[in-house]
Amino acid sequence: MAEIETFSIIDLHPTPADMAAVVLRGLKQRPRQLPAWLLYDQQGSLLFDEICKQPEYTLKRTELELLQKHANSFCAQIPTNSLVLEFGAGSAEKVGPLLQALSNPAYIALDISARHLQEAGKRLQAKFASVPMQGICADYSRALELPLSAEWSQRLRLGFFPGSSLGNFEPAEASAFLMRLKQLLGPNGALLIGIDQPRPQAQLEAAYNDAAGFSAAFARNLLLRLQRDLNAEVDPWGFSYKAEWQSEQQRIAMALVSNGEQRLQLLGQEVIFKPGEILITEYSYKYSPKAFQSLAASAGWRSRQRHCDAADSYSLHLLV
Repeated sequence: MAEIETFSIIDLHPTPADMAAVVLRGLKQRPRQLPAWLLYDQQGSLLFDEICKQPEYTLKRTELELLQKHANSFCAQIPTNSLVLEFGAGSAEKVGPLLQALSNPAYIALDISARHLQEAGKRLQAKFASVPMQGICADYSRALELPLSAEWSQRLRLGFFPGSSLGNFEPAEASAFLMRLKQLLGPNGALLIGIDQPRPQAQLEAAYNDAAGFSAAFARNLLLRLQRDLNAEVDPWGFSYKAEWQSEQQRIAMALVSNGEQRLQLLGQEVIFKPGEILITEYSYKYSPKAFQSLAASAGWRSRQRHCDAADSYSLHLLV
């Protein structure tokens, strides 16, 4: 196969008008909540990369170790010339072991930050020069039509959804998303997904509120993005950040908390935050292996293989 010299992206990012509508809709909820994908503009993606390097946040390191150790075992269950679709590719640092383990794969990276995706894709393409690659900038949480060539359309599909990002969905939304993936990947497709599991409260809360302050900066960047991209009027420093474990729901709730009365103005509409009122920036649900496999089954998937770390705190599940 001839070497592939460039990595290009198809930009399907929501328009500013669509973003504004999403923001205004989220600000009308109680509690107020914005979708997690809004966190990931270029600056937010860079801040998240820094979070992943912090000692409190072990998820990325654990997942990479599992992929390096078990990629051959997972890929033994998958046709060698599969099309790998990575949802939420970010810096595209985790897919390497899969591309190495498969023979003649193709790869599509989906992410919401076009610039971050372009840079990550170029690095990955340089590492795997003979693997045909394509980037798609889109909100992959919604139904998607993949613009595939005729040759790529013939390949069996392996969905790759690392980072426990399924935890950002409410459980009912997670089930609906898994159903959409089943349709997107086809009747013979497979899904390799990373799932974070419940752990002691102090450990979980520290992971989402690192001592260096990157988690707080990541959340506050959401308001800075509203200023940059939508010309919103808001004081990002009028809010504090908190992350707390909610045991009843088995989730971490990350929020910006208004330090006093705050006003946010967008497209001629004003939203007033009372002192102490919260804006949920994201949830991160944690699933035991049994709970996740039940969720997957509700969406029509069955478990083929599972590997976890030594502490059984994080799992990679291969679903078919």
